[in-house]
Amino acid sequence: QVQLVESGGGLVQAGGSLRLSCAASGRTLNSYTMDWIRQAPGKDREFVAAVSGGGVNTRYADSVKGRFTISRDNAKNTVYLQMNSLKPEDTAVYYCAAKRSDVVKAYDYWGQGTQVTVSS
Repeated sequence: QVQLVESGGGLVQAGGSLRLSCAASGRTLNSYTMDWIRQAPGKDREFVAAVSGGGVNTRYADSVKGRFTISRDNAKNTVYLQMNSLKPEDTAVYYCAAKRSDVVKAYDYWGQGTQVTVSS
């Protein structure tokens, strides 16, 4: 059974930084595209960032470009999201999700989410 477990969330002041981690277990997800997705209270889920299986290709939402960096360590079966210059509007539950390729829309696996709260 595949599990994705996020960690690293918390409360931070605007302008601060956090680093989220998503550790996979149950199978190797090295060939999977890994995404970070967030959901703010009362809003729909929003794509944040994606990294290809090899870690070479990345993609970001316009709202986080230049502030967030996605990366992965396939030896550890873990994906990271470095978040800098955080803003109150970044407050959300952050989920990692895995899918077989970037051209596929449906995700195969989801984590349980980690809360990020940015105070002004």
